[in-house]
Order: sequence, then C-alpha cells, then structure tokens
Amino acid sequence: MEYTIQELSRLSGVTPRTLRWYDQIGLLKPSRTSNSGYRYYGPAQVDQLQVILFYRALGVELAQIKACLYDPSFDRLSALRSHLHALTAKRAELDQMIRSVKATIEAEERNEIMSDEKKFEAFKRRVVAQNEQSYGQEARKMYGDAQVDAAQAAVMNLTLAQYQQWNALGLEIARRLEAAVQNGLSPESGEGRQIASLHRQWLTVTQNAYDPARHRGIAELYVADERFAAYYDKNLPGCARFLRDAIAHWVR
Repeated sequence: MEYTIQELSRLSGVTPRTLRWYDQIGLLKPSRTSNSGYRYYGPAQVDQLQVILFYRALGVELAQIKACLYDPSFDRLSALRSHLHALTAKRAELDQMIRSVKATIEAEERNEIMSDEKKFEAFKRRVVAQNEQSYGQEARKMYGDAQVDAAQAAVMNLTLAQYQQWNALGLEIARRLEAAVQNGLSPESGEGRQIASLHRQWLTVTQNAYDPARHRGIAELYVADERFAAYYDKNLPGCARFLRDAIAHWVR
C-alpha cells in the first residue's frame, strides 16, 4: 500500500512540511516521486518513520537518527527493543516523580517537612532517566545492557552521603583541571597524576569493581564525544584532553 504525503501525515501526525524536510535532509525519502512531483510512501517508509518518531520521543537529534538508520548494522528489531526499554524506564521515572510530587503536596498540606531521603530518591531517578535518554543507546551498544543496568542500579543505591562525596569529587576534578590547563602543566606531571587518581575515586563511588582498561576507555570518550568534551571544556578548552591524557599516562 502506498500513501501520499497528506495521507502519511494524517496517519502519523507528522506535518507534510516536516515530511518534506525529512526528505530534503535524506532522513526519510519517499519510495517514489511522480512526474508531477508528488511523493509516495510505501510500507518500508512507514516502518522507518515509526522508528524516527520513537527516537524523536526520546529526544534524539535528527542527525543522530539518520546515522543510526543508515548504519549498515542497523537492526530494526533491536532498535525497537531498545526503545521499549528506554520508554519503560522513562515511564517508571515519571511514575516516581508523580509519587514524589504527590507526597510533597500531602506533606505541605499537613505542614510536614518532607525528608531529604525521599527528595533524594526522586532526584536519583531523574538523573538515571536523563542519562538513559542522552547516552543509553550508545552505552548499551558499547557495553551491553547488563553493564548499563548495573551502573544505573549503582546510582540508585547511592546514599545521600555518597552522592555528596561523588558531587564534591566531580567539582574538585573540574577545578583542578582548569587550574592545570591555565598554568600550562603537563598531564604527566604530579598534578596530572593526582587528577587521574581523583577521577578513579569519582568512578568507584558508584562502582565497587575497578577496571583500568574501562577507566581509560571512558576517558577516551571525553575527547571523542563532543557532549562530554563540552562538559569538561565549558569554562576552559583543553580540560577534557588534559584529563584523557592524564588517565592514559597514569592508569595502568
């Protein structure tokens, strides 16, 4: 069965203008275009649009969606399973947030003070959900579901004291990185060694088992992935590279 652009728009809820834009950028090409310029979409394009909409619902950018769809190794069934996992996690996070808001309202109505533990529990769930949305697909492809699920469970098991330690270490690492780069220090210096050691401590707050190879692999992402690089370089360019180089030199 074929659909015109108007028919596909009504079926999917995607405007014709958006479908034309998807065609223009090569994200969703019609199965054929008539001599008069009308676009027609077949079953394969409907399936492809479904996957695109799943990705968009998870906040994935169009360029990333296109890279995934046109990767020779792309597996539609695996993608759907990944979407289901992410959506289930998102629903669980929303359910928890709803319970947290309700509990806060009830506490306010009774003039009670909500415990820090309950507030912190909702916060952890939000962090896990945001990380899953931003990095989950890539992390699961690279490390597998078991490792990602274990890492998320480790965050959920953090006590308030552990989270405060984790956050303090992250701030200390950022501060010392900026100072090292500003002062022109080498990643192979004593300060570079200290920063690499702090980063190991930061990792092991949430992960009891330490793997030097995995530590170095994570550090490589700080340079290879612009999202991580932007985090460390937000105040001063060069911090992400310094951290990667320090870990590569000192972690054995």
